[in-house]
This record gives sequence, C-alpha cells and structure tokens, in this order.
Amino acid sequence: MKPAANHRELPRSDRIRRPRRWALRTLRPVGRAAFRIRFGVRVHGAEQAPARGPVIFASNHTGVMDGPFLTAFTPRPPHVLTKIEMFHGRASWLFRLAGQVPLDRFVTDPRAIKICLRVLRDGGAVGVFPEGRRGAGDLTRFHRGAAYLALVTGAPVVPVTMVGTRPPGGGRNALPPRGEPIDIVFGAPWQVPAVPWPRTREQVDHASLLLREHLRARLDEALALTARELPGPLPAGEDIEDDPGTGIVEQGAP
Repeated sequence: MKPAANHRELPRSDRIRRPRRWALRTLRPVGRAAFRIRFGVRVHGAEQAPARGPVIFASNHTGVMDGPFLTAFTPRPPHVLTKIEMFHGRASWLFRLAGQVPLDRFVTDPRAIKICLRVLRDGGAVGVFPEGRRGAGDLTRFHRGAAYLALVTGAPVVPVTMVGTRPPGGGRNALPPRGEPIDIVFGAPWQVPAVPWPRTREQVDHASLLLREHLRARLDEALALTARELPGPLPAGEDIEDDPGTGIVEQGAP
C-alpha cells in the first residue's frame, strides 16, 4: 500500500506534520563523537535493526543519558517519544531541533501517537522507553505505547538494552563517570501483524505482555553478553519521578 493511503487509515496521520529530520541526521555524528570522547561506548548487534522500512526501537531506562544515547547510536535516526516536560526548559530548542516527539504521559495524547504513526508510515524510525520513568531498567514497569504502534503499523520492534548509563546506587539524574564503559545492545526484532481498526484494549494488552517478555529475554541475553549488571533500583529516599499508573503489571504475563 502506498504511504499516502497508509496515512488515511485510522488513526489518520495525513493531517499532521512529520518532525524535522535533517537536523537529527546532522546532530547524530556530532553527538556520537562527543560521547565517545567522554565514555567508552560499545555497540553490539546493530545489524539486528532492519536497514529500511518502519522500525520501533524499544529501550530500557535507567538514567538521564538514555535518551541522548538512543538518539545518537541507533543504526537509523529515531524520533524518540520524550516527556513533554523536557520541552519547557532551556534545552527545549534542542529537543525540537533533534526531531523528538513531545508526549504528555498523564492524558491520552493523540497528537504524539499520530506523529509516531506519520514517521512509521513514511518508513522511518521511532524510539520508545516502555518503562516510562527512569528506574532499575529491568522492565518491571511496562507501558502499552510500543505494542500499540506495532499493532497499528506492523513495524518490527528492536529491543535495546543500555548498561552503564547510570552508576550503581546513583540517583535518577546521576551521570556515569568519565571513561565509564557504556554498552548498547540491540536484540532480535519482535513483530506482530498489523491489526485493522478498531483495535481492542484486550488486543493491545496481549501484545504488550508478549512484547514485554521478548524484551526481558533480550535484556537477559544482553547482560550475559556484556558480563555486566543493571545499576539496581533508585536509592531509598530518591525523589521518584511521577509516572501514570497505566502500565502492564506482572500478573497475567505469559
């Protein structure tokens, strides 16, 4: 089906503008070079990502540097879903220039979803942190957005495991020490056939649980490959960031 026809499928994405791409492509090499100067970045399994066509990169989330690392080191430039609060500070211009997608996590945000659908239906890449807020990075928390986008578009989801982006015991804004090895591991893609409108909550929930188990298995493989561990939960007394209580829970996972 031609992209123009895809955009008229529900939810429609033909009436929304795609985020900027040229700046994202320009900034990525600069970001990669700067990060490699400061950290020992090691990328594994980049060949797992399809070279063309729509793709969703779904990453665990432990530290403040995860977004920049995901933007810089994915094999293809992604438009990453980013909490809307990041677009209100001094660095808001940078997020917009880099083509990131503002997401209001506490309400249904159809505009953010349609922007992602626009990107995917055009054959582009989207980045998602299914855990929502930063934490242990073990995918205990898991939101439905990645699976929903996959159900609508049929795009493969490529698991991403980041290790080393937050030091053990560090708070949610802690930076890894200079020279610290950062491992970014891409896993085998997960894919589900596109489901036509209307899609039920049960379909999205089931796909989310299946995707969560796939990502957790790839996370275990990544930790074995790198012989490393996640940083653990945030320290006791840490000011935990608000996050909507809409995630898939442990009970009922296949």
